Amino acid sequence: MDEAAKLTRRGFLKVAAGAGGALLVGFYLPGCSRSDPPAARAQDPQGSGTVRRDTGDQPDGYAPNAWIRVDPDNSVTLMVASSEMGQGVMTSIPMLIADEMNADWSKVRAEFAPVNKVYNNPLFGRQATGGSTAIRGYWHPVREAGAAARELLVAAAAQRWGVSADSCSSADGHVLHKARGKKVSYGELTTEAAKLPAPKKVFLKDPDQFDLIGKPVARLDIPAKVDGSARFGQDVKVPGMLIATVERCPVFGGKVKSFDAGKAKAVKGVKHVVQIDSGIAVVADGFWPALQGRKALKVEWDEGPNAELSSAGIRKQFADAVGSGVKARQDGDPAHTIQSASRTLDAVYEVPYLAHACMEPMNCTADVRSDHCEIWVPTQAQTATRSTAMKITGLAADKIKVHTTFLGGGFGRRSEQDFVADAVSVSKRVGAPVKVLWTRDDDTRHDFYRPSSYNHLSAALDDSGMPVAWIHRIASPSILSRVAPGAVKNGIDSSSVEGAKNLPYAIPNLLVTYAMVNPGVPVGFWRSVGSSQNIYITECFLDEVARAGGKDPYQLRRNLLANHPRHRAVLELAAEKAGWDTPPAAGTHRGIAVSKSFASYCAQVAEVSVDNGKVRVHRVVCAIDCGTVVNPDTVRAQMESAIVYGLTAALMGDITIKNGRVQQANFDSYPVLRIEHMPKVDVYIVPSNDPPGGVGEPGTPPIAPAVANAVFAATGKPMRKLPIRVQS
Repeated sequence: MDEAAKLTRRGFLKVAAGAGGALLVGFYLPGCSRSDPPAARAQDPQGSGTVRRDTGDQPDGYAPNAWIRVDPDNSVTLMVASSEMGQGVMTSIPMLIADEMNADWSKVRAEFAPVNKVYNNPLFGRQATGGSTAIRGYWHPVREAGAAARELLVAAAAQRWGVSADSCSSADGHVLHKARGKKVSYGELTTEAAKLPAPKKVFLKDPDQFDLIGKPVARLDIPAKVDGSARFGQDVKVPGMLIATVERCPVFGGKVKSFDAGKAKAVKGVKHVVQIDSGIAVVADGFWPALQGRKALKVEWDEGPNAELSSAGIRKQFADAVGSGVKARQDGDPAHTIQSASRTLDAVYEVPYLAHACMEPMNCTADVRSDHCEIWVPTQAQTATRSTAMKITGLAADKIKVHTTFLGGGFGRRSEQDFVADAVSVSKRVGAPVKVLWTRDDDTRHDFYRPSSYNHLSAALDDSGMPVAWIHRIASPSILSRVAPGAVKNGIDSSSVEGAKNLPYAIPNLLVTYAMVNPGVPVGFWRSVGSSQNIYITECFLDEVARAGGKDPYQLRRNLLANHPRHRAVLELAAEKAGWDTPPAAGTHRGIAVSKSFASYCAQVAEVSVDNGKVRVHRVVCAIDCGTVVNPDTVRAQMESAIVYGLTAALMGDITIKNGRVQQANFDSYPVLRIEHMPKVDVYIVPSNDPPGGVGEPGTPPIAPAVANAVFAATGKPMRKLPIRVQS
């Protein structure tokens, strides 16, 4: 087995017995002591209907901060600190714990964890879901918790039988002593195990000992989502709850100058009209009267400095700044090499702002009282949600309870706090529980958008057609300058240059620069962040380089990746499974792209036809190396999901600005991929014992360039601007 592992990086194990004889195991971080106030028990994600209020009392058999609960009936409840937004974490995290614990999977259930330091993602230092970090962050800590529970239960059985723990084994929720023919369930051992001291060290399983990890396991959340009992944010019901909708200034950064609520208050069912930081909230006994009251409002806006902002003006700002960026990376002397080369290429690539377009629009329910606040919310950021509530209410952290619901899509949007602030502010103002609901138009026009960018690229080729110099100049807004200004170093936002700065190709002379331009459009994290833009740009420009040098795009990549075996392996696998060396079906063309993002490697081949300017994607072959795989079914589903999301962006996504306003509003003007346009997707997973990489995001970056490169192959014209448009 592995060397003895520390129970956590920073903490230690504690066990506690609850009133029902349950064994609870959890690990603690500094500042989380047994004297801490009880954390709110997570709602059963498979429950529905009216929620119960958190009285602060500790339920039977429950202890704060515990990851694992074993009840006398041999059922095992596992806490999940990450948000479930379709990526399967409500199953994969329990798989990690249950495998090390040797639990009976048929007896396992999962609950969303409350907000507490103990549930912080070690990679973030806070409780949040994003950056494809759920498995990467909790890979060791939750397995260690499972292993500790296993050791305690085995020790309890050994003590009962008067034998050594080393002579016992565990499997399927039982401890066994084969020599004596003894067998006892975990549930029967809870009281005894809870009295034992925590083990000083635990041993994690080797990969060849895994029972669940690496196997296709049915997701725990699917039955509730199929029968309709799963509770999303919009499903929350609290006794006495009111419904609110907020009228916001249509111009970014604008504010209320004055408003007349007379006609709004006259709408039957409207209870309150209040001004909050984000605009004017109309509060009613239902959504329809709240919406009708909002339409009846008369508001005069101070539109502020962005009232004349337009897409054309933003593009000019980028183009003017792109040549003055600061260096993010430099190898060799690319400028001189290009100046002296006989064969060079120049190109400008552009990508637009994009909305997140979650299927469930933003929403949050809050109940603010004088001495406590409860929040029910589909959030990716539990710690930030609590901080937002603390700031607005003035309450201490232990007076704020955050209940995470299922998320109807996240993609980074639900890490923001605007919809949380809406609900907490309105509830505080009206003195009642309030659910704030956004419309689809609100969701599209008041997003934190994927940044647009303007890119100037140059390359030089040698006499054999190989690239010897590469310059990539980027002008775009900065996400980190808003959410984490301290992370911007020397004028570089790392998220803006990812996928460009880490270009893996063996080009001896290389320069990447970045010019930060923040025109006033709010930007935020969007699935795969900067890699979603820069992989499209670099992979498409590389196809231009290949054509200029008379090279096959796949073979050129393969040659340039000699020093990057994991890149090369997924590239070769995707090409092989797509039949790259054989002609595609008549009328179709292939494009290929490869990338590394979020510690995973992904290559995709797209088979595309172009008919009278219309692009149709028929098939996508995807190869993914994400290190150790927890649930291969989840990996495949996430690759398919990422491809759908990326195809929407590549073929349709475009947020445009006029007079400081977003011109798109609903799915008629901001369309998403429909099922009739979904290509056949084949996913191949590279076997690996490397540490886990990300899964939720790495499948998105390669799809746009794979499709664009296929269109390039079909038309002979490079697709230098998204969304892809072919002139017929």
